[in-house]
Formats: sequence, structure tokens, C-alpha cells
Amino acid sequence: QVRLVEFGGGLVQAGGSLRLSCAASGSIFNINAMGWYRQAPGKQRELVAAITMIGNTNYADSVKGRFTISNVNAKNTVYLQMNSLKPDDTAVYYCTARSTGPSWDYWGQGTQVTVSS
Repeated sequence: QVRLVEFGGGLVQAGGSLRLSCAASGSIFNINAMGWYRQAPGKQRELVAAITMIGNTNYADSVKGRFTISNVNAKNTVYLQMNSLKPDDTAVYYCTARSTGPSWDYWGQGTQVTVSS
């Protein structure tokens, strides 16, 4: 099993920045990618950004150029640097990880990000 714990959510004004972090523990040796999803009230959960253990990244179109995903110590910690935040970025952000196959196997508890206008 893999445990994911997120840190760094909060309230910020539009145009501001936040950095989310996610620490992975447990059976992390099988992890081949980590990512961030978000879910706003009344909306489906959507992939924000993902990174493989060899550093390949992908982003939702809505956050390209504003958000950056990175990892430290390969499989231990992943960050999401969020700049130029907009009210539409308001959501609960979830850290996720996968081992084999295309499905995301593990999820954190989520952290609230609120962007005020």
C-alpha cells in the first residue's frame, strides 16, 4: 500500500501563488507516476498535472503556463507550483499515484484551494 499526504492548500487572492506538496510513503518502489487532480463543487474530478518517475509531464490545458509539477527524490515527494491563480482554480486538490497500468491506484485525502476574486 501507498499512503499519500497533501500539504499546502489555503486561501489566496486571484493572481497569487500557492505550492502544494504530496509526500508518499509505504510501498513506493512500484510507483511509476504521480499527479494532481482537482474537483470543484458540482464538477467532475479532472486531471491537473502528472509526472512520471523519469520526469515526463503533462498538464490540463487550463493550467498550462501557470502550474508546474515536479518531484523530489524520485518517488517520495511531488509538488504543484500554482501561479497566476484564478477563481476557477478553486477546488479540492488530490494527490494521486499509480503503479502498473493506466489507472490511478492511490489517492490522498485532498486539500482545499480557494482563490478569491
